[in-house]
Amino acid sequence: MTDSLPVSRRKRTAERRTEIVTAAARIFADQGYAAVGMRDIADTIGIRGASLYHHFPSKEEILYAICLTVTKEPVERNLPLLDGPGTPAERLTALMTAHVRHLLHRRVEYMVGLHERPALTPEHRAEIDRYLYYYNRRVRDLLVAGMRSGEFRELNPSVAALGILDMLNGVSSWIRGDTDEDTDEVVVTYTAMLFDGLRA
Repeated sequence: MTDSLPVSRRKRTAERRTEIVTAAARIFADQGYAAVGMRDIADTIGIRGASLYHHFPSKEEILYAICLTVTKEPVERNLPLLDGPGTPAERLTALMTAHVRHLLHRRVEYMVGLHERPALTPEHRAEIDRYLYYYNRRVRDLLVAGMRSGEFRELNPSVAALGILDMLNGVSSWIRGDTDEDTDEVVVTYTAMLFDGLRA
């Protein structure tokens, strides 16, 4: 079992898995998931096929790991901001900033997940969908809190949450985000547009 391994070995294993996921995402993005085999991934990373299979038993498992980086990871890293101090608007701004930064960091993985998710097994697709729905629900709940406090005007919170996340996720298709200033400018512009429409 992994838990019985020394800490240093577990760290190396985790680093290797991350390396595989990152490299596979680039290959899937360039060539398409269907056109890539496990040997292609192994050759790109420079490891033996047996070593790759030791970390991931199938290509679909690698795709699943890629999709988790843009669904489970944001749930764990970004959503705690919604439970932090501040008004609903301040917490939403913090979430938007973290969301855009994470999205640009995982830009390739996001594009692969967006286009190749249908190739997942039904079980894995359902798990990915659960993370997406939960993230959306937490944003919706924050909007409801802002509407109840009078900070946000009354809107359909479900539709508003979908609109906000769709707007944020769309960044990945057109911005490089080479500097923090690029990211900051997106966040400032988006929050200005958003709150002009949300504020009571």
